[in-house]
Order: sequence, then C-alpha cells, then structure tokens
Amino acid sequence: MTKQILEFEKPIIELEQKVEEMRKLSDQLDISDEIAKLESRINELRTSIYSNLTRWQRVQLARHPERPYTLDYINMMTTDFVELHGDRHFGDDHAIVGGFAKLDGRTVMLIGQQKGRDTKSNIFRNFGMPNPEGYRKALRLMKLAEKFGKPVVTLLDTPGAYPGIEAEERGQAEAIARNLFEMAQLRVPIVVAIIGEGASGGALGLGVGDRILMMENAWYSVIAPESCSSILWRSWDYKEQAAEALKLTAVDLLQQKIVDRIIPEPVGGAHKNPQAAAETLRKILMEELAVLAKVKPDKLVENRIAKFGAMGSYSGK
Repeated sequence: MTKQILEFEKPIIELEQKVEEMRKLSDQLDISDEIAKLESRINELRTSIYSNLTRWQRVQLARHPERPYTLDYINMMTTDFVELHGDRHFGDDHAIVGGFAKLDGRTVMLIGQQKGRDTKSNIFRNFGMPNPEGYRKALRLMKLAEKFGKPVVTLLDTPGAYPGIEAEERGQAEAIARNLFEMAQLRVPIVVAIIGEGASGGALGLGVGDRILMMENAWYSVIAPESCSSILWRSWDYKEQAAEALKLTAVDLLQQKIVDRIIPEPVGGAHKNPQAAAETLRKILMEELAVLAKVKPDKLVENRIAKFGAMGSYSGK
C-alpha cells in the first residue's frame, strides 16, 4: 500500500528525504554534524506542526488509512479474544466486531466498528458502516456481558451507519435507538473510546457509557464536515469551515463535557507508532475500569442517565 502523505506533512517528509540522501553520502564525506542538525530541525518542525493542527487536519489524521482500527487495538491490547458473530435475527454484520477478551487478565466484552485496509476488505466490512444487524449483534453481546457481570468496552470508528434503502427497511433507526435505550440501563460498567471517526448516530449506537474517552486525533460529531458543507453551502468546498464550526475535536468535546478524557497519541498520530498508541489506550482503559468496578450497578445506571441527561443543557444566566 502506497504511503499517504497529508498536505501539512510535506515539509517534514521533504526534510526526511534530505536526511536519507545525506546518509548515503556519509560514507564518503564527514557530514554527521549536518545530519544531526537536520534531524533536530525535523523534530522541532514535527512538534510545531502536530501541536497546532486545525480541526480539519485532525479529521484527516482520524481517517488516515494506516491508523489502527478496532481489531488492531484488540490484537495489540488483549489476549484470548473470542469473536462472536450474528444478531440471531438476520445475519452477521462484518462492520461491527465483538467478543470476550482478556485485558490485563480482566475479562471484558470488546465491541467496535471495523474498516477495511483495501478494496476487498472494505467491501467485506462495508467501509465500517454498520447495518441494523450490526447494532443488534452489539446489543446481544452487551446483554451477554451483563448476564456474566463483565464490563463492556466499545471502540468507535465509523463514517456513519449505512444509509442504504435495505438498511432502512430492516429498521436502522430503531436498531440504533434501541441500543441507546438499552445501553443507558445496562447494569455493568461501559467505557467508550473514540479511536478514529465518530460520525452521527452510527457512532452513538455504541456510544452510551459511564466514561467517554477520545483519542487526541479523533473526531466526533452529529455530521461529517463534508456533509455539513454540502447542506449549508451546496458544495463540499467549505468542509474546512464546517469542521471549525462543528467543534468536533477531542479538546472541543472535553470543554463541552461530551467526553471525559483525552487519550494522548504519539507525535504524528496513532499510525506513526500503533504499539505505543495501543499501550496508552490499554493503560487508560484499565484505570477507568478499576474505578467503575467499585460502583454498584444501580448507581452506575443512575449516574449514566444523569450524565447524558445533562448534555446540551443551557442556562441563559
């Protein structure tokens, strides 16, 4: 797969290429000092660029094709993962994966949206856009976790629920709404982590939890910037302005009290060092689960309903 270089990354890539060229000459010339200075300059530039990203640039990072997906994190963070299939009503939706796994020895139910890496796998995974049977499968697994008293961890990464006619015929809206209703009342801890794209109801169908975590370069919004631009300006050309207006980054949503905690990523994004990103996510998940494990089921449900009931409240004072 050809490496994707985002526009704002090009100055870094150009300097890295110069360093590679200089290293090839280092056998013939003593240019170690020059190489060291250039590498220092690259580190400074990388830190400067990635600490001042616009909202649209973070959207681009969240969509990076090399970014770790749900199964990548499951494989890096857990052991003994047993994937469970089917909703027991219609079929098995490959856009949502889930099953029991061991997270530092603790059994959890892990559920998340899964994208593909190439054309074939994207078709198989429906580009990470779940059908109703995907949400019903997720709910079946959450109820199974509740039956055995195991916490639920959901990983959100979807451009949205599948908008096809057949999905609507099978009750897409009802399936998502049912998940919201049932997750609000689930009597086990739920930790939600937004690891990439969190678009609209497609993400929210797995997004009700006691703690909402969000990776540094993820985005979470009622609508994607391009779709917002298309509705407001009848064109996709204003997607950057739409991203700014939507305030969809982790920092924005922490300020709005939509998410509870930001998960730091390696400089340059999770795809630059997936193992480090997974280790950070694992540690934070364990911290959150340890706290929630001490809360009684009735209090969990009470706090969860109060948490989401308070979102969007407005005072004119």
